[in-house]
Amino acid sequence: MKQYVIIGNSIAATGCIDGIRSIDKKGKITVISEEKYHAYCRPLISYYLEGKTDLAKMNYRSQDYYDKMNCNVIYGQKAVKINKYSNEIVLDDNKIIQYDKLCVATGSSPFVPPFIGLENVENKFSFMTIDDTLALEASVNKNSKVLIVGAGLIGLKCAEGLKNRAAEITVCDLADRILSSILDNECAAIMQETLEKNGISFMLGDSAERFEKNKAFMKSGKTVDFDVLVLAVGVRANTSLVKDAGGSVNRGIIIDDKMETTIENVYAAGDCTEGNDISFGNKRVLAILPNAYMQGKCAGINMAGVNTVFDNAIPMNSIGFFGLHVMTAGSYFGEKDGGEMYEEKRENSLKRLFTRNGLLTGYIMIGNVAKAGIYTSLIREKTPLDSIDFDLLKKDATFAAFSHEDRISKFGGAV
Repeated sequence: MKQYVIIGNSIAATGCIDGIRSIDKKGKITVISEEKYHAYCRPLISYYLEGKTDLAKMNYRSQDYYDKMNCNVIYGQKAVKINKYSNEIVLDDNKIIQYDKLCVATGSSPFVPPFIGLENVENKFSFMTIDDTLALEASVNKNSKVLIVGAGLIGLKCAEGLKNRAAEITVCDLADRILSSILDNECAAIMQETLEKNGISFMLGDSAERFEKNKAFMKSGKTVDFDVLVLAVGVRANTSLVKDAGGSVNRGIIIDDKMETTIENVYAAGDCTEGNDISFGNKRVLAILPNAYMQGKCAGINMAGVNTVFDNAIPMNSIGFFGLHVMTAGSYFGEKDGGEMYEEKRENSLKRLFTRNGLLTGYIMIGNVAKAGIYTSLIREKTPLDSIDFDLLKKDATFAAFSHEDRISKFGGAV
């Protein structure tokens, strides 16, 4: 009977469990979970702060999932070493766990710059886990002044979650726009306007340089008083286990399309990995939930002895702030890179489709994001645009843009 070990207990881990059990019903699965919680959907932590969900509803699988899958979960312990020669995992209490096949699904951790005086700030928090959220919740009240360092997805979702819990919320970032990794200036301004209308203040092109207790000294020379500090500058993939074992890492753990690392019998999946982005044509960290699950499932199937690949990963984001939604996917190539952009603006909505070399490579949709999945499938499948009615599809993501044969193969006989 095979001994499977999964380090990590989030979305990629559940994908791995599902993948293993789709092939091997009897092998032993051990999950090492540094957190003490059932696998949960991390994007929901901001909805918890808003009061739109509770801890039980954040579970990614049913409460009896591990029992049904015949998994042993070790909660509250950390894997500290992989011994690739003896196929052993060492835990932080020196316990040894044997494996035949291992999946590293360790995710990512907050990146905290070495701010001067940060050690003297009492109420400082990250915003990535349930424990972060519970600690933040306990420290904020209706009179709190909150400073959030970082105007990316994590920082902005935290701001939205705190909207009705704090008196003032200020978000600062060295970038000159919010969500700078996925939106250009115009698109970012649309989202920023909605956040500002809901009471969120911004200091962009500026960030904290040092702290003196509850005062932040900004690079611009300005100062910001706060009661609660949230650090959401960015994240880094947790690669050290594989790196220390001699595996190849860059910004993430290097994997192939089977999710194999460069260490025999060791696979990796999720936010800790660096895999192929087919829309970009190179390896990148793609730290998003759908890819994590699909990578995990692919790893699990291969660990159980059946060859499969996940070879169409792309970056994707689906975000909403105070009712205004934005979806993005793929890569955006401008004219200097041989790309073209189709744009459509309507009241309260914007759509940009990016094409290059006869393929759809990426899109940004704000407001009306209905049927965005059709555009996503075009990117994933590298569908030649001359094989469909792309002029029709530009204006409306409709099945009618596909041939009758494609509609049957892609969407079934009902369309």
